[in-house]
Amino acid sequence: MKNFKESTQKHLYFSVAFACSMAFMPMSANAGTSIGQETSVQAVQQSGNHKVTGKVVDASGEPLIGASVMVEGTTEGTVTDIDGNFMLNTKPTAKLVFSYVGYTSQTIAVNGKQTFNVTLKEEANAMNEVVVTALGIKRAEKALSYNVQKLASEELTRNKDANFVNSLNGKIAGVSISKSASGVGGATRVIMRGAKSIEGDNNVLYVIDGIPLFNFSGGTDSGIMGEGRVSSEGIADLNPEDIESINVLAGPSAAALYGSNAANGAILITTKKGKEGRVEIAFSTSADFSSPLLMPKFQNKYGNKQGSYESWGEKLDKPSSYDPKKDFFRTGTNFINALTINAGNEINQTFASVAATNSRGIVPNNTYDRYNFTVRNTTRMFNKKVQLDLGASYIKQKDNNMVSQGEYWNPIVAAYLFPRGESFEAIKTFERYNNVRNFPTQYWPILDSRFANQNPYWTAYRNLAPDDKDRFMFNAGLTYNICDWLSVAARVRLDQTFMTSERKIYASSYDYFAKANGAYDYYDYKDHQTYIDAIANINKHFGDFSIAANLGYSYSDYGSLTRGYGGNLVLVPNKFSLNNIDPSDSKVREKGGESNVRNVAAFASAELGWKSMLYLTLTGRNDWNSRLVNSSEESFFYPSVGLSGIISEMVKLPSCISYLKVRGSYTEVGSPVSRSGMTPGTITTPLVGGSLKSTDIYPFTDYKAERTKSYELGLTARFWQKLSFDFTWYKSNTYNQTFIGELPESSGYKAVYLQAGNVENRGIEMSLGYTDNFGGLQWNSSLVYSKNVNEIKEMVKDYHHPLSPKPINIPEVSKDKGRVLLKVGGSINDIYARKVLAKDNQGFVNVSPSGGINLETVDPIYLGKTTPDFTMGWNNTFTYKNFGLSFLINARFGGVVTSSTQALLDRFGVSKASADARDAGGVMLPNQGLYDAKKYYTLVATGETDLAGYYCYSATNVRLQELTLSYKFNPRWFNNVVRDLTLSFVATNPWMIYCKAPFDPELTSSTGTYGQGNDYFMQPSLKSYGFSLKFKF
Repeated sequence: MKNFKESTQKHLYFSVAFACSMAFMPMSANAGTSIGQETSVQAVQQSGNHKVTGKVVDASGEPLIGASVMVEGTTEGTVTDIDGNFMLNTKPTAKLVFSYVGYTSQTIAVNGKQTFNVTLKEEANAMNEVVVTALGIKRAEKALSYNVQKLASEELTRNKDANFVNSLNGKIAGVSISKSASGVGGATRVIMRGAKSIEGDNNVLYVIDGIPLFNFSGGTDSGIMGEGRVSSEGIADLNPEDIESINVLAGPSAAALYGSNAANGAILITTKKGKEGRVEIAFSTSADFSSPLLMPKFQNKYGNKQGSYESWGEKLDKPSSYDPKKDFFRTGTNFINALTINAGNEINQTFASVAATNSRGIVPNNTYDRYNFTVRNTTRMFNKKVQLDLGASYIKQKDNNMVSQGEYWNPIVAAYLFPRGESFEAIKTFERYNNVRNFPTQYWPILDSRFANQNPYWTAYRNLAPDDKDRFMFNAGLTYNICDWLSVAARVRLDQTFMTSERKIYASSYDYFAKANGAYDYYDYKDHQTYIDAIANINKHFGDFSIAANLGYSYSDYGSLTRGYGGNLVLVPNKFSLNNIDPSDSKVREKGGESNVRNVAAFASAELGWKSMLYLTLTGRNDWNSRLVNSSEESFFYPSVGLSGIISEMVKLPSCISYLKVRGSYTEVGSPVSRSGMTPGTITTPLVGGSLKSTDIYPFTDYKAERTKSYELGLTARFWQKLSFDFTWYKSNTYNQTFIGELPESSGYKAVYLQAGNVENRGIEMSLGYTDNFGGLQWNSSLVYSKNVNEIKEMVKDYHHPLSPKPINIPEVSKDKGRVLLKVGGSINDIYARKVLAKDNQGFVNVSPSGGINLETVDPIYLGKTTPDFTMGWNNTFTYKNFGLSFLINARFGGVVTSSTQALLDRFGVSKASADARDAGGVMLPNQGLYDAKKYYTLVATGETDLAGYYCYSATNVRLQELTLSYKFNPRWFNNVVRDLTLSFVATNPWMIYCKAPFDPELTSSTGTYGQGNDYFMQPSLKSYGFSLKFKF
């Protein structure tokens, strides 16, 4: 470890020195191509002495890379650079011809002018021709050998969410997005092209302006009992009004240059810069009001016996009016206000923004507040040969009482199970003054200790879980154009997060949570990231050939430090401080941990083009990662190769085909599993009594990075100037999966880490786009389709280890407390049940002579997989004059989910199903007749996952996910002082068109690989209605 630290420090010093030296290198006479700068490319066969410069963009203002600018009637001309800029020398009387594949050419007379800003119109409904790829490098879409999907900022701000990632759902092929059950601001699970790693992280990488973001201080993993902590995540801190566009790299082929962190795909976020021109101020405000979308079906006909918590009593004379949706949940609100300022001239541009997000969840006392402050300045110096880009952000976030699922600290449990013969109004006064203790204590007349039973309002207001976060981000980039085809750039990003997290349990809470005076837990988190890279960029043409190449180096250091303490209060009730914790109590505990990962990488890429119709792309990257210290592979290299061809440029096609491109690629990516203690000399446990506690797992000296090998083929076509079609087929295999094998006691260890196995993902992605105009009515439509098959091809078979006298075989691995079973031929997402009602010899439920039935444990019964067979999303936008209408329908077909919630509602007699069974005289058992409903549900409806077979449902669902109706006001009404004033009605999830499950299958209580597809008193998903207003002046 010491050698690694010394090595990485040397790399860090080199990076800083390299970045500084760029600012003082001699300036050349010409500008060149690099990341995000204004440059020009080499002119070909220039003549004349009249200098002409300009920019070529599409109708949306996006620059067109490689657009041809020719002098009419000659072979003289040039092509535009990555920002759409061009420069050439010609005669003052010449005519220039501007052309680009898929766009209508334009001929413009020079007439002595020196500057031309040209907008080319599309011949067909093509995707944006300029895309941001790995490391923030701009590339022409036609040259890419992999699939990149792009979303404009409008798709994120039309229906705003406290976590903008949720706005991507249903709009990108190959991406599975599961919204957090913790409600507003919660973490989102994003998986691209299936889970690849059995033990590693399968979530995507987020990249901001070319720099990876490590998603600290967040995630949702509440556990079955709710014992885990739920919170927001790093990516959710971003203000969507700061985002210019998003590019999605769904596979490792697209993200290879990001290395191990992008093995699961990457979402590239390009933020806004200042713009040249007049000062522009933009304001937006939105307000949404939410309520539960899908709720369990309850009964109110049967009450409870006196003193009983279960609603298995007699029929009520008057049905109870209690409804958890109306009586417990409240109307949630989400208010988002944002102000942005743009100002600048040709040399210096500034962008600044401030935003406030204030949300209130449907669960009482659940709140989320976030405040964003951002400033960014871009300056060009020394005749625009040097560009300095500086940015800084500060985020202040506070959230209180996020609830995901489980029994602990979850008010939903008591709200759902509340006995139907009791008065819910009476318990709303959740605390009453205690004359003996001289302070208010919990009022909860229902004496039942099951499921951490408390008054739901006491849980909401007196079992508090506040979080307070401050985040500081700073980034700087320096670009220097050495000549017209060579430039260098250096970037640095610093990201620091400071967060405190508390749990305050008031006196008189459930005694498992706290003793007589209450309990207090406190955590202090410190997360950091430092990222530095230096890149040389080459962009040059040689007759019919072109080359775009990059050579670079990166250093990253990210980690977290956690400190905390907790225990029961001893002196003063409800005084939450360290000094008031009982030092002699066995629950007193110091909490802490530290993790740190460093990675150094060298990388290169080369894109070779021929006649702007055939492109070969090669990449290579080598990583030195601290997770591999003291292993046999302390560094690892992985390459990629891709080929793309524009068929429509090579041969004459029917007139209906305006554009046709084919592509293919092969990629390898390495990714070390993040688990400390796998290699010799690393600490695996905390210090105990001032010394290291020994481990019983043998260190793994042959540890290597997981390897993903991926193949991808694709086609892009455009027809009749209205229709576009994209198709991608892919297959990836991930090797070197991590397992734990048993060792004999004679070895001195119990187990050993080992690597084997192969997980395969294969599938297809399709997108269909259509645009047309019908007498002033503009219609834009896109349909995306994704299908992924996840299959475990290999486990551990005949693995030889020197400490084991016989080969190690691991045919199966159990996860998620036995609910998930991994084996060859199955998938990472397969779930099983292990208990059923005992059967007789004929296969019917065995009813004993005394009328009883029993459970028996059997071999695992396959229930299905929690992932869908395929997904679809249909996005539509209509505009007519000043009116706009957009809607998104999202659908998931196949897969299964289970509901522990439904099981326990049945067991406690509060479900509609339990009432229906009583009305029918019992539960019908095949060939056995009716069986007492209470006895039946008491046996099978325990909520245990072993019995999930009785509560397994199809996960297929179709919903109207977004609906927006807008009107854009005429600026003349406001004397042209106010511009682009748009008022919109917005709705999110207004209609669940089809769903057979008793809860929303798209919700998740965990952002991890496992723990998916089961509802254990999760917070219901939300539907919301509201409005938004935005304008500029």
